[in-house]
Amino acid sequence: MLPQIFLVRHGETDWSLSGRHTSHTDLPLTGAGEDSARALGRRLRGRHFTQVMTSPSRRSRRTCELAGLGLQAVSTEELSEWDYGDYEGITSPGILEGRPDWNLYRDGCPHGESPSQVADRADRFIARLRMLEGDVILFSHGHFGRVLGARWIGMPILEARRLLLDPATLCLLTYEKDRAESPVIGLWNSVGE
Repeated sequence: MLPQIFLVRHGETDWSLSGRHTSHTDLPLTGAGEDSARALGRRLRGRHFTQVMTSPSRRSRRTCELAGLGLQAVSTEELSEWDYGDYEGITSPGILEGRPDWNLYRDGCPHGESPSQVADRADRFIARLRMLEGDVILFSHGHFGRVLGARWIGMPILEARRLLLDPATLCLLTYEKDRAESPVIGLWNSVGE
């Protein structure tokens, strides 16, 4: 059996709530973000993961802890959010005021990561995931998670814009009929218990 990869976006922060781009700013979860992380833990109860990986950010690590998987977690830079460079802390409408045709997945961010850099990072991480055995769970971020989903099924990075990913949601990256040549998204942006 090929591994099933569960992907979780971290719980809500003040900046995710207001739409501010957050890569290196290390914010805590809001109360609602902590509650949704605990609810995610109830949803995952009884499931065994051979590996638990998290972005080094406080918001991802805390989501993992509140979901009950913190003791197993290994932190990896590969799951970090897109480096927004000069756009850190700015909302998309704020960026569009100065650059009306801007698209993160096409244009990237000045003094941050380019789309090709993020796609390459996702591709390297996916190659690593495909060598693992057993179910794996990842705690990461909105934009990087969207890129990971798009690249998992071989879509260009620009198509990641079509995959919404809300805070504390669960996704499943898997394979059709357990065939390595047929990666699919089995679940996306799922909430609930």
